[in-house]
Amino acid sequence: MTMSGDRGPSPSAVRASQEIRAVIGRLRRRIRAATGTEGISLTQASVLARLMDNEGLTTSDLAAVEGMRHQSMAATVTALADLGLVERRRDPGDGRRLLIALTAEGRRRAEEGRQARGEWLAAELQKKCTEEERQTVIAAMAVLERLVHD
Repeated sequence: MTMSGDRGPSPSAVRASQEIRAVIGRLRRRIRAATGTEGISLTQASVLARLMDNEGLTTSDLAAVEGMRHQSMAATVTALADLGLVERRRDPGDGRRLLIALTAEGRRRAEEGRQARGEWLAAELQKKCTEEERQTVIAAMAVLERLVHD
């Protein structure tokens, strides 16, 4: 791997950065839209998905990871609780904190969403890409994966 000393990023690094961010943003929106989130907003679906992997988050935690104001996330959590998809539980380690957890129905809806997203993406890769292009995507993901590991 070659890196340019203290001259800053090369033009190709700058362009790759711009393209990755743009494509990932559009891809995230398309994947979320394909979730089949009938009756709930994309933000609510995102919170359900986040709770699948992180039981025991507070409203403040969710607001921070979703990039939202606390008040907006509190409204989202309340709407999900009203739909019976999440519940608030006292933190066993700190009774002052309320943790947001999926109900059984919330877990079912989140799992359905996750499956729908995976199926949509696999179908699009099958329909719009050649085998060689899919192998290129797999190789590119290995390169990008290196960026997220220290």
